Amino acid sequence: MDDRLQTEIAELWRMRTDALRSRYREVFGEETKTAHKEHLVRRIAWRLQALANGDLSERARRRALEIADDTDLRTTVPSQFAQRQAQRLSLDTRLPVPGTLLTRVYQNRTIEVKVLADGFEFTGERYQSLSVAARAATGTRWNGLVFFGLAKRGERRLGRENRRAIR
Repeated sequence: MDDRLQTEIAELWRMRTDALRSRYREVFGEETKTAHKEHLVRRIAWRLQALANGDLSERARRRALEIADDTDLRTTVPSQFAQRQAQRLSLDTRLPVPGTLLTRVYQNRTIEVKVLADGFEFTGERYQSLSVAARAATGTRWNGLVFFGLAKRGERRLGRENRRAIR
């Protein structure tokens, strides 16, 4: 890498985030959604090096596309995984028995989630975790157990002996 390029990359680290976003726009020709300084510096530095030293060869680009071809990806969850999830749910003593209706008033709205043997149901949709159901209901990340008052913040999920049993 030549001295000019090294100097330019070193200067990136001294730039403010708004200047980095502007530089990103110059280098990539599009806006960035991130304001994470380290990420911006690394992306811009990579692009500057690629422009200075040449991009991927056509052969490398074709190989990357072959690797990225997702036609062989699994579309269903392996049955062992689903069984393990159900087993984890049944081992968590903080969860009520299947069929229980959990309710909570949130922003002047009553949220009801039904506990199932293998997950949770909210407005007819099934969710694998109570946290995902709480997020679907509120639009915000929540610990589902804390949201519905089944646990206190920071409480551990399972005892050490139970964790070993389900691995």
